[in-house]
Amino acid sequence: MADKLRHKAGMKGSQRQLATVIDLNKCMGCQSCTVACKNIWTQRPGTEHMRWANVATYPGRGYPRDWQSKGGGYDAQSNPAQGELINLVDAGDNLQFNHDAVFHEENGQSAHLQPTTSRGEKPQWGYNWDEDQASGSWPNAFFFYIPRKCNHCSNAPCIEACSRNAISKREDGIVLIDQDRCTGHRHCVEACPYKMVYFNPVTKRSEKCIECFPRVEQGIAPACNRQCVGRTRAYGYLDDEDNQVHKLVKRWKVALPLHPECGTEPNVFYVPPMSTRAYDESGRLTQEMRIPMEILESYFGPAVGDALNTLVEQRQRRKRGESSELMDILISRRWEDRFAQFTNEPV
Repeated sequence: MADKLRHKAGMKGSQRQLATVIDLNKCMGCQSCTVACKNIWTQRPGTEHMRWANVATYPGRGYPRDWQSKGGGYDAQSNPAQGELINLVDAGDNLQFNHDAVFHEENGQSAHLQPTTSRGEKPQWGYNWDEDQASGSWPNAFFFYIPRKCNHCSNAPCIEACSRNAISKREDGIVLIDQDRCTGHRHCVEACPYKMVYFNPVTKRSEKCIECFPRVEQGIAPACNRQCVGRTRAYGYLDDEDNQVHKLVKRWKVALPLHPECGTEPNVFYVPPMSTRAYDESGRLTQEMRIPMEILESYFGPAVGDALNTLVEQRQRRKRGESSELMDILISRRWEDRFAQFTNEPV
């Protein structure tokens, strides 16, 4: 058992760690990251339901459906926490549409676009089924978007759970599944608290985001990051003190991991959303946030309050005409500044 544990620890280790920071104040839910990833990596048989990169509306059921209640990760004593599998419906299914009947058979007045599941049934759920549905109550409704992908965790539970030792970290921190070793036991799917591992029913293997490592090796940022039209993302090594990832996570401490309580040490970080002010019963603006602090803490942990205070303070500095390195980073006038040494052209 001791040898096995030492082996797993080695498989989770890396010399450096690549990381992504996403500013939720700038994400507009356009799905450019989702489309960029899907066009490159998940157009093979059995991957139709997979969205390694995805954007969902929160608070909501998220993607995959209800992933936050399906367990995984580690408990407070650092023991593996029991997780559940996700099914095809949870992952959005492979919906089919009657495009021919609507567009090509000259009966557009009577035929309407109707989605069906991969089995030809009425859908129970689909990707972004609850997109843009607000929480809260009138007039203080609120929501925000969270783009997600594999976190390439420093304490990855999928590596711990794999009975075939098919999952490991590279020296740059990217977590990969060896398709030759994987036999589809799906313990990794159960173990991941973010449910970012998917089962391919055609190949009978587990698959997940590979961080576009063929691009990374050529100095090109991952497609989801590079194709973001809102410049919401920064990418680079966590230990590189000159890049924006290090500055936002380590220096300014305004970029936080999602569900840090899971103990996985994820390497996708989020600048939390700065809520608009709420109205009182008479319709007047107050100093209260529309998004309750307990909601933000449930996603990003107790450090979110300090992060928001820093963001507000630095915004006020800029309003007074004073300089602010943090605001300069977040405004991001030059896209090249976002990606450190990963700015080569993908063509």
